[in-house]
Amino acid sequence: MRRILVVGSSGAGKSTLAGELARRLDLPLIHLDRHYWRPGWVAPTGAEFRAEVAALAARPAWVMDGNYASTLDLRLPHAELLVLCDPHRLRCLARVARRRWAHRAEPRPDLPEGCPDRVDLDLLRYVWRYPRRSRPRVLAAVAAYAPNLPVRRLRGRRDVARFLDGVSKRY
Repeated sequence: MRRILVVGSSGAGKSTLAGELARRLDLPLIHLDRHYWRPGWVAPTGAEFRAEVAALAARPAWVMDGNYASTLDLRLPHAELLVLCDPHRLRCLARVARRRWAHRAEPRPDLPEGCPDRVDLDLLRYVWRYPRRSRPRVLAAVAAYAPNLPVRRLRGRRDVARFLDGVSKRY
């Protein structure tokens, strides 16, 4: 595997898992948040971001984490595996709060400079609604743009540990 896409709710463990996969497989790591956000949480235009994502997805190898449903059509056809981090929403909410507390003094490594971690009502709503709104969109995008793409759904720590153990043994 040379191109692995990692998606899931905020707080699902995407960035942590993507970092570990990149390390174990010696692949470049791409955190899409670092390519999307500009200092001060300023978003690029849709065309700018799509062009950047198209160039990133065309690279020969990567582990890429991030949802950004508007670019799944660009990323899924290049991916060789989709990993859906899918723990229960209450676990994701707890992780979001814990992560915010842990990074209160230092920036998160998966966020760009000038974008301190934040938790607001919109983020909490997104996490709560992910299973009913966003997960179905991801799966519909797979069906539309990469119907033969293997999907690995990881619901909890045991699933993640088994998956990583399999990655270590296979690759």
